[in-house]
Amino acid sequence: MPKFVVEADGGSRGNPGPAGYGAVVIDAVTGETLAEAAEYIGIATNNVAEYKGLIAGLKSARTLDPAADVHVRMDSKLVVEQMSGRWKIKHPDMKPLAAEAARILPAGQVRYEWIPREKNKHADRLANEAMDAGKKGKQWEPSRSTAELGARARSAAAPAPQGPPGDAAAGAAKARAALAAASPAVPEQAAPPVGWGSADLGTPATFVLLRHGETVLTPEKRFSGSGGSDPALSAVGRRQADAVAGALAARGTIEAVVSSPLLRCRETADAVATRLGLEVSVEDGLRETDFGAWEGMTFAEVRERYADDLSAWLASPDVAPTGGGESFASVTTRVAATRTTLLARHPGRTVLVVTHVTPVKTLVRLALGAPPESLFRMELSAASLSAVAYYADGNASLRLLNDTSHLR
Repeated sequence: MPKFVVEADGGSRGNPGPAGYGAVVIDAVTGETLAEAAEYIGIATNNVAEYKGLIAGLKSARTLDPAADVHVRMDSKLVVEQMSGRWKIKHPDMKPLAAEAARILPAGQVRYEWIPREKNKHADRLANEAMDAGKKGKQWEPSRSTAELGARARSAAAPAPQGPPGDAAAGAAKARAALAAASPAVPEQAAPPVGWGSADLGTPATFVLLRHGETVLTPEKRFSGSGGSDPALSAVGRRQADAVAGALAARGTIEAVVSSPLLRCRETADAVATRLGLEVSVEDGLRETDFGAWEGMTFAEVRERYADDLSAWLASPDVAPTGGGESFASVTTRVAATRTTLLARHPGRTVLVVTHVTPVKTLVRLALGAPPESLFRMELSAASLSAVAYYADGNASLRLLNDTSHLR
């Protein structure tokens, strides 16, 4: 099981005053930086900023691997003692923040330790960078950060990251650390792209990601998740499934087929598997998001009836649709776990993964190390093909996105 160290901090220039937080996730075995987060949060107290840093660090760790053991190190005695359960939480501003932090990962996976401020320099510098950016009316940008270069030296010869395959952050951190050790003046952009290098990593496992064919809801752009009517393929969708089956049969590279349990995916997968002479394995973790009360509605209808809920959902991956649907953060957790399971089951093989818009975009996002808001910036057509290759060193490479050439 992966082990992460989360170092977090927050500060306020005035207490309350202009405030920001910083957090870093470190591989506990190699000492490599896997993720950084920082944000200017406006006028707030030191304690609020510290809790915000903790929340950001835990969310980053969860994104990397929701099953990891996490060791939180902070120089805030208050946060450490309250989150450890030794001190009561009395302040009304602290209670919801502590509750949010406690919900991110199971309590048994997280332990807390107080450290002196001088041992928390990486997170402290990130927090100050965020406050400096806020002073200029901007937000912190990872590309301009100097926190990693100013923190502990990393060895370029360290073992490969132990995080889950598919998250590019680990590979990027390794390249950045190597550059820092050799020459801090070299820009991060000089690092070799993921998948390059002299080492022979063997044949990667490749997921060919197929979005299901159209249903009657697809051309009307209605929310159609796992909590709705589970529609079958339409006549157009069946023709699309036949077309993609022919294209994949001509390529002759698919070695296994897995599918979401929803009917539209199973029908699409069956069309391909029949042509290829393969069986279909159903994976529940590949199902679409549950869109709650929005199921069957258009975006405009949701905007009219649930405007505030929709705005909150668009602004945060932790917000679920109206009526008990799934947040994108929850979907990411189960999709990442399913990815890990499939990679262990199919090392070095090419697997057709028949699923939905959100799972495909999530797998692409994780492979690129892109932020959650990138989900809204990808186009994914019905019966389109995308592909991600997963290497033995834990890195991933996006090879194809939204290919619909077989439908023309």
